Amino acid sequence: MATAGESSRLYPFILGGTRLRPSHAVAVQSPFSGEEVGCCGEATALEVQRALDAAAAARPAMAALDARARRQALAELEARLRERQDEFAALMADEAAKPLRDARREVQRALVTLRAAAEAAAGLEDELPRLDAVPGGAGKLALLRRFPLGLVAGVTPFNFPLNLVLHKLAPAIAAGNSIVIKLSPRAPLTGLRLGELTLDCDLPAGAVNVLSGGAEPVEQILDDERLALFSFTGSAAVGWKLKARAGRARVVLELGGNAANIVHCDADLDSAAALLTAGAFGYAGQSCISVQRVLAHEAIYDELRDRLVEGARRLRPGDPREETTDIGPMITEAAARRAAEWIDEAVSLGARLLRGGSRDGGFVEPSVLENVPPQARIWREEAFAPVLALKPYRQPAEAIAEANASRYGLQAGLFTRDLEFIRQAFREIEVGGLMVNEASSFRLDPMPYGGVKDSGIGREGLRYAIEHMTEPRLLLM
Repeated sequence: MATAGESSRLYPFILGGTRLRPSHAVAVQSPFSGEEVGCCGEATALEVQRALDAAAAARPAMAALDARARRQALAELEARLRERQDEFAALMADEAAKPLRDARREVQRALVTLRAAAEAAAGLEDELPRLDAVPGGAGKLALLRRFPLGLVAGVTPFNFPLNLVLHKLAPAIAAGNSIVIKLSPRAPLTGLRLGELTLDCDLPAGAVNVLSGGAEPVEQILDDERLALFSFTGSAAVGWKLKARAGRARVVLELGGNAANIVHCDADLDSAAALLTAGAFGYAGQSCISVQRVLAHEAIYDELRDRLVEGARRLRPGDPREETTDIGPMITEAAARRAAEWIDEAVSLGARLLRGGSRDGGFVEPSVLENVPPQARIWREEAFAPVLALKPYRQPAEAIAEANASRYGLQAGLFTRDLEFIRQAFREIEVGGLMVNEASSFRLDPMPYGGVKDSGIGREGLRYAIEHMTEPRLLLM
């Protein structure tokens, strides 16, 4: 990033219940125009320590908040975000090149996330295990209640710079924890602005701390013995290294994927083609559950292929701030260059390019390939780009085996009316979630969300994240 300009708006850190001007500011530039959107800080060791100390100091006050107070704080944050919907959508379009229509949808999802977290805060129920069925249990009363862990930390990615921040922040508040959030340096302004809104909510000072920067703050956070839980969303290569460093802290990892989507011979092709097109090319494919691999039954393969190629052709690239734009540039030109190289590699190995393949700066043309060999990176790794790879199959078992031939296992899609195929796929496909007659990219925010294999451990989704962020404790009388 370039050095921040004199006239740029500076987005402060949120530390200890106050806005803090960072000691070292850098510019954040639009991936579309290269223009300066604003500036923020690269957190120093001293600033990270201040955030950790503030969160640790706020721990008792946060734990003492009753469910009503936690719910009220989340409702206040929802109200403040609702008042500023257009501001947040425009900011995401500017700093993350997210098409404005997609940015508006993300704001709506963020509001749902806050509402669901508020409901979850009020719905943390005690359990009363029965003990009188075993010898020695007569006359004993057992009460099981969940208590907050304490200091939690969240590291968030660029691709959903509002809603994925809230998937760390909202359950932390609902559970009664204090939190330190380290934002992606590629799109930090949205999260910093959200942090400012929390200052107007009735929370203890230091309950929410938000800063930005590179890898050094994350390493410092992991080295702090007060850390109770570390939640990371990002690449598999980085996530597993961080887990190894986390010591005794609990770890939740939501990592990458190269989602397979199976389209059987009885599928509704109109619906399947539309959902797969949106799932593959939405936000330039920069989602860990983006549709990347499509396995189509040979009886409908040609027709589905033609529909997907046509769907890719119709997408309108352009300025993310324009209402008519379907697809903007990738987050960096380096990311676009990598995607183009992977497409070229697949073609050199024998794949057939049906559509796209070209790059113009940060823009990668929506691309469709078929007959991609398994050794090609576009098939076996996470593309995180607007690229779709097709392959036919004959039998359901063949499609399931191909879906599982990956080191990732986040989500998969299956389009069919065959209940036996659905049951078999649910038993055998190694993923955290199977979407039936929806693309792999489908997600509702209260859903349990996470993966297996290299796609991570643990689950997000409000109630499930709260379970990770709390500890059950037994009272026996």
